[in-house]
Amino acid sequence: MSLAEVVLVLYLGVLGILSLNGMHRAWMVAVWLARRGAVLAPPALDRVPRVTVQLPLYNERYVVERVVFACARLRWPADRMQIQILDDSTDDTAALAATLAEQLRTEGLDVQHIRRADRVGFKAGALENGLRTATGELVAVFDADFVPPSDFLERCVPWFADERVGMVQARWGHLNEKDNWITRVQATLLDGHFVIEHAARALSGKWFNFNGTAGIWRREAITSAGGWEHDTLTEDLDLSYRAQLAGWRFVYLPEVVAPAELPPSLAAFKTQQHRWAKGSIQTARKLLGRIWRAPIPWSIKLEATAHLCANFSYPLVVALTLLLPLAVAARLERGASLATLLRVDLVLFVVAVLPFVLFYAAGIVGSGSGGVSRRVVRLPIVLAVGLGMAVAQTRAMGEALFGDVGTFVRTPKHGGVRRVAYLSHSRGIASVELLLASYLGLACGYVITEGYVASLPFLALFCAGYSSVGLGSLRAET
Repeated sequence: MSLAEVVLVLYLGVLGILSLNGMHRAWMVAVWLARRGAVLAPPALDRVPRVTVQLPLYNERYVVERVVFACARLRWPADRMQIQILDDSTDDTAALAATLAEQLRTEGLDVQHIRRADRVGFKAGALENGLRTATGELVAVFDADFVPPSDFLERCVPWFADERVGMVQARWGHLNEKDNWITRVQATLLDGHFVIEHAARALSGKWFNFNGTAGIWRREAITSAGGWEHDTLTEDLDLSYRAQLAGWRFVYLPEVVAPAELPPSLAAFKTQQHRWAKGSIQTARKLLGRIWRAPIPWSIKLEATAHLCANFSYPLVVALTLLLPLAVAARLERGASLATLLRVDLVLFVVAVLPFVLFYAAGIVGSGSGGVSRRVVRLPIVLAVGLGMAVAQTRAMGEALFGDVGTFVRTPKHGGVRRVAYLSHSRGIASVELLLASYLGLACGYVITEGYVASLPFLALFCAGYSSVGLGSLRAET
């Protein structure tokens, strides 16, 4: 077999595997389209359960007041609600939180300001520690960057009238979507996840996960599943699958929206995505064996595997990045006609790329946030950034597979403040991203000089992605 044939075989093999991911996204869109708009009425509560609201904090001076007061405004009987500020801060956030707690206690609210001697277990450790003094049979969790609507508990708690329900998850909204280009990209990515992906799993009876915030747990579901554990960086994903393995049912409410602050910079976004990617692979290593041994339907096992292993697509994207220019050169060298090359590249677009376009377009439409035409026009930017993140996410996967658990690096929140003390730092791979961008730029020039422009849109998309992510990372390092 010649070198050109080896390149083509590898290229088609990688593309074939990635096409499975594309077809999975197409399935999600189809499920959502078939069943969207169906809003079920919750069962009637025969009593008012006691709710503990947990707010895990770590150095959140810019947003601590906003989230605490938002939770204090939740409409629920004061004698049936407890607020726990789980504060691991090492800066003046601790003093701010203590003052807020004291103020709310004078107003008749049950507010605890809980400090620990160390950050063992990070967020999972703080949540587990809070449960020791929690008085609620239901536990709502909000990260510091969230602003839950005042009717959040009124709309979510009734679902717990069904004793089988262990967790209720709401949809994330966006407080600062219009801040800059990276917040707009993130809003589209998250709308795809919450509007389409979560809904498709919930509507089809598959398992889905608590997202770490904007949700409510039945305390019994947490304890029966083994409690919060900190041997992964995604304690929420880990507990979700353990609870569903224990037989608990989850409810997703896309019509209940809790707005939150999006990471305002590329560096902060990469920090967040690195933690999520690494944690999901750690969870896959921990639980996939249990999932496949469990007496549950095969369809749930397959969807759980697709969910937990979704980040394995990133090394394949990096491989495709390297192979795409070589595959074009190999086919030209072997004398393939332009018509044949065009057909192959159309298959690449239709099977591997188009489902993602449809997925995020459906998320934009289903989010109901307006500006649909403007957001759809920006989809190439969203796809480019997703591709450009492949190197960083591949690194996260490698750390999950071959390294230790690692440190929970929080995503800094700015609360609209322009000059802030909390900064995110690049993970030191801008040079690799820019090297790949240069490689793809040369490939663009090559196909133009050879008169074959059918592959140019794909090469340009990859090049733009690595360029934007690489340059953004480089600015974070300077």
